[in-house]
Amino acid sequence: MSSYKTHTLSNGLRLVHLPNNSSVSYCGVIINVGSRDENDCDYGMAHFIEHMLFKGTKKRNSRQIINRLEDVGGELNAYTSKEETVVYSGYLNEYSERAIELIADIVQNSLFPQYEIEKEIEIIQDEIQSYNDSPSELIFDDFEEMLFFSNPMAHNVLGKGETITGFDTARAIKFYNTHYTPDEMVFFSLGSVDFDKIIRWCQKYFISTSNENNVQLRQIPDIQPAETVVLKKNTHQVHCMIGSRAYDIYHPDRLVLYLLNNILGGPGMNSLLNLSLREKHGLVYNVEAEYQAFTDTGWWAVYFGCDPENAAKCEKLIRNELAGLCNNTITVQKLKRYKLQLMGQMAISSENKENLALSLGKSYLRFGRFDELEEVRTKINAITPEQLQRVACEIFNPDKLTILKYN
Repeated sequence: MSSYKTHTLSNGLRLVHLPNNSSVSYCGVIINVGSRDENDCDYGMAHFIEHMLFKGTKKRNSRQIINRLEDVGGELNAYTSKEETVVYSGYLNEYSERAIELIADIVQNSLFPQYEIEKEIEIIQDEIQSYNDSPSELIFDDFEEMLFFSNPMAHNVLGKGETITGFDTARAIKFYNTHYTPDEMVFFSLGSVDFDKIIRWCQKYFISTSNENNVQLRQIPDIQPAETVVLKKNTHQVHCMIGSRAYDIYHPDRLVLYLLNNILGGPGMNSLLNLSLREKHGLVYNVEAEYQAFTDTGWWAVYFGCDPENAAKCEKLIRNELAGLCNNTITVQKLKRYKLQLMGQMAISSENKENLALSLGKSYLRFGRFDELEEVRTKINAITPEQLQRVACEIFNPDKLTILKYN
């Protein structure tokens, strides 16, 4: 029996709560809007709105927003992704109502004053420049642009300097009013506060109504042909990504690929790529595989950085590992070890209550449920060697691999 609890308010706002015996609670709102929901003129608006939520509402200025939880030792945070914006907080249990009221205020009553917008434009421009100075991060955005091309999924979250410069109060309010509606939000909480109290506070403070005319027009990105691109960045190291499009979050083989990705290049020092490129051959400091799944698409890739003279050998070794997973069936004994490793990593991660609260919100937004650790373990344990090999042959197909290099 699941321990999480749910409720839906009359305005369409969905609530999900996971009881946890602690003196600290977490709560927040996850909104179904991200950088893929921007048009070209509003490139960067989702992230910009997230910044501006802290700059003033109908009842608070920016300093009052900051101090409301900080004064009692709490924290207020936010982030933006391709498909979601999240505003959340951590606080002592006795300040639960204070946290809920503050979050309700900023996601319903933000004003986007022009003088604050002008200051924030400069801050985000600096953020973009800082990001551009980090090739190991920038390459991920450039790789996504190759995979998704002209689709808004190609938008990086920070946006572009030339479009952000033109943002003003009217455009911000239009985007905010279109997307920040109760039917496009989930309120999530984790802690020991009684759920009935949380429901009452949410009923009291989340009073905005849904926008019946709000219809999201997300389009599935077209599949782009595989290509190899080399960009001159004058970096000391070669930075490289090798990958392809992959499964969305609803695909039945998503968890199979998640396990496969962990075997290949997960965070463990014993991943296949780390053992080959770093431990055996000493060619890289960092090599990793990443799998990102969205509502209607996804991507998978290997990233590494190395000295220029070692780039070709690194690529060959990576292709060898990919071919090995496709051509050879993993033994039952090895697979058992890989499963234990992944489940252990997930258990340790779930001990971080902030991350657990965020996972609760996203899962309920996307699936209308939350799979707790034992349920996920059951699904992982059901994965067979044959499933891993089949998915490896499909996703790691050498004819589908797109390659991006910085040098």
